Amino acid sequence: PTAVVVAQEARTVEIIGTPEALERIPGSAEIIDNKTLENSHVFTINEALRKVPGVMARDEEGFGLRPNIGIRGLNPTRSSKLLLLEDGIPLAYAPYGENATYYHPPVDRFERIEVLKGSGQIIYGPQTIGGVINYITPVPPVQPGGSITLSGGNRDYFNGRLNYGGTWGSKGLLLDYVRKQGDGARDNTHAQIDDFNIKAVLALSAQQALTLRANYFTEESNVTYSGLTEAEYAVNPRQNPFKNDFMYADRYGVSATHEFVFSDDVVLTTNFYGSIFQRDWWRQSSNSAQRPNDSSDPACGGMANLNSTCGNEGRLREYYTWGVEPRLRVNHALLGVKSEADMGVRAHYETQDRIQRNGATPTARTGTVVEDNERKNQAYALFVQNRFLFDNWTLTPGVRVESIKFERTNQLANSGAGVSGKTDLTEVIPGIGATYNPAKNLTVFAGVHRGFAPPRTEDIISNTGGMVDIDAEKSVNFELGVRSQPHAGVNVDATLFRMDFANQVVPASVAGGTGASLTNGGETLHQGAELALRLNGSELTGMPHNVFVQAAYTYLPTAKFTGTRTSNITSGVNVSGNRLPYAPENLLTATLGYVHPTGFDARLEAVYVGEQFSDDLNTVTPTANGQRGLISGYTLWNAAVNYHVKPVNSTVFLTLKNLTDKEYIADRSRGILPGSPRLVQAGIKYSF
Repeated sequence: PTAVVVAQEARTVEIIGTPEALERIPGSAEIIDNKTLENSHVFTINEALRKVPGVMARDEEGFGLRPNIGIRGLNPTRSSKLLLLEDGIPLAYAPYGENATYYHPPVDRFERIEVLKGSGQIIYGPQTIGGVINYITPVPPVQPGGSITLSGGNRDYFNGRLNYGGTWGSKGLLLDYVRKQGDGARDNTHAQIDDFNIKAVLALSAQQALTLRANYFTEESNVTYSGLTEAEYAVNPRQNPFKNDFMYADRYGVSATHEFVFSDDVVLTTNFYGSIFQRDWWRQSSNSAQRPNDSSDPACGGMANLNSTCGNEGRLREYYTWGVEPRLRVNHALLGVKSEADMGVRAHYETQDRIQRNGATPTARTGTVVEDNERKNQAYALFVQNRFLFDNWTLTPGVRVESIKFERTNQLANSGAGVSGKTDLTEVIPGIGATYNPAKNLTVFAGVHRGFAPPRTEDIISNTGGMVDIDAEKSVNFELGVRSQPHAGVNVDATLFRMDFANQVVPASVAGGTGASLTNGGETLHQGAELALRLNGSELTGMPHNVFVQAAYTYLPTAKFTGTRTSNITSGVNVSGNRLPYAPENLLTATLGYVHPTGFDARLEAVYVGEQFSDDLNTVTPTANGQRGLISGYTLWNAAVNYHVKPVNSTVFLTLKNLTDKEYIADRSRGILPGSPRLVQAGIKYSF
């Protein structure tokens, strides 16, 4: 495109871009397009990402508020082992100091989703182990217009969305609002969120464009951290004794993307971003083993008076994050070879204010301060990647350098107030990949790169200012794969992968569960295969009636401890050779669909999750507290039906999630968490 067109489009930072770009990407990559998201009416981001091979998305509260996303057998808890971006900008509130997902925007606001694994991910960071997921938001439409979507269903579900935008001269504007509310997977759970977004695109000149974004997200949810014991699950798998646990959250985010087109071969894109995330989570327990949450509470004799006289704990958090990241794309031939170079730097800053107040009653919203911590991170990154373009193959070497400073200060009065500790680390993260296109619609790719993830601030510095022996996670990751279209309407992608960890930080559980502390897991090994298949009947046959098939399969025969490693649960027990927790051997999401030329379409989806262990001991027989034991495999069925009424620009739809009402265990980290029951939802979308 010409310099003028590039500037006026004001492109967001994409990690894949168009499907045509896949010919030059040396790694497993997938795009979930807008048509798939809209017509399948995904309920949560978990449901969307299960359509990508290699991705496991574990449910928690049933509403998708805090997704647990794992890639290729990495522990999915809090999505901490991958990088989440929105329009190329870090989405997590503390990606360097605490890369945990306690906030996630609703899937409704995304136009498409990009997922990239392999050596190409090192130019993003700081997480370069599992993969990077980039959520793309819509751009303002050329012609003014918008849509209203209303849907409702069982479990008091309601979803309303309004968006409107347009382009006037050199200015584009898009407004988007989502309101969601409903009950979760258990009794005494309910959530309501509001998500406001504004996006403005300004063409400043023929060479410059500016994209401005602002977001406000608020959540009020009656949701607990605590799972069930085996006895409780046997009596009623959807009960929730912790009816007084509430989460209150607010998130404010702003960003600006400036694009300067020096020429058709040189483009500078600079992201400025900042966010404030505040969350108060008042809860009476962190897991099923703590009954009640504080044995020293004289008014709390146990579960019998949990909701009458027992106290609670307010985990109060504030996160402040901001940064700047200029990226330069240069097309050149400096070494006599046509090339595309991407290079840039990042300066990133985080502050965490963490307070815990112990209340005297189940519904208290104040109490005695027992924790007052400030944690800070400064991170500076440098990255460069050059794609050498030969006739039918590419070679893409790259390197990323991360330099991170950690600081933790105990501010608790009369308990070491002012005691602080500081440390830092610097890591060089290299990678190289190649693609080969021996024929049209056939790409062979391979790559190797260093996987890296920094430790959390709280794990590397103790509350007394001392250094803790927790290393950064490091691995060597290999990929070999093929993307092909052997016939019109037939697409097959297959990838072999291997992640060889020198050190993987492995939790046995989280949030006060059995073996909660994070430890150096030492050497671990993940290796397996991924397969993506897409068949489009109308392209195959030329008929207007389209029957289509989509499938995403992951085979993970190896996900194990390989070095000298003792259990994080039972001291002295050797777990070398044991399978890693929450790493099922098989994952499959398959869809069969039909599209009628009059505007009717329907799809039936099967989601299979294989059996998995919930602890490093590979315990099979469940323990009484519900936190350990084999999680059996299960299959869920989802369905969606749409009818597009073209004369009035409307679509009416009906969806069923878990249509057989399958009862299954989703998680044991903090006791048993059941999966979502059957959900029936219907709605209408009107475009104008």
